[in-house]
Amino acid sequence: MAIILFLGNPGKQYIKTRHNIGWNICDVIVSDLSESPAWKNKFHAEYCETFELSSGKSVICRPQTFMNKSGITTREILNFYKAGGESLIVVHDDLETPFGTVTFQYGGGLGGHNGLKSLKTELGYSDFFRLKIGIGRPQRQSVSSFVLGRFSSDEEISLSFILKLSTEMLRESVKSFPMAKKKVSKSINL
Repeated sequence: MAIILFLGNPGKQYIKTRHNIGWNICDVIVSDLSESPAWKNKFHAEYCETFELSSGKSVICRPQTFMNKSGITTREILNFYKAGGESLIVVHDDLETPFGTVTFQYGGGLGGHNGLKSLKTELGYSDFFRLKIGIGRPQRQSVSSFVLGRFSSDEEISLSFILKLSTEMLRESVKSFPMAKKKVSKSINL
């Protein structure tokens, strides 16, 4: 079973921000399901179960805590399903990856990401699968203003292609889950 955790912040003001790209990918994945999922509210999250993404059950989870408290949801849902890091896929934005590049990997550093820091604090480890969506680094503004800001008009043009690439990589990864712990990166041509 794969537990797919899409990181983001609750609230309308965060909907189209860089930090919420994980939630954007969740929306695309859910809209592609043949049946509307039965969302439940538990674990400080919205979550649902589906059999459409892999040969077994997959859990789609959107924490309703803020990014820096995502680990609470993660710990609770892993405990509920009696699962460990090898069952977890975390979908999140990544400052260290160039805009337009998507990377699937197992483990790795935290890169200053408050959501990943929270997961490590609550779980005690950072060895889990990640789908990292590159947002690049800010050139002039603070990191917090950048990640909580909206995509530029130029970036918006490429965003649909990035979401498509991300959902394709996620679907492929879940289909063959659990998979080899190798790093795979793909980029769109900007």
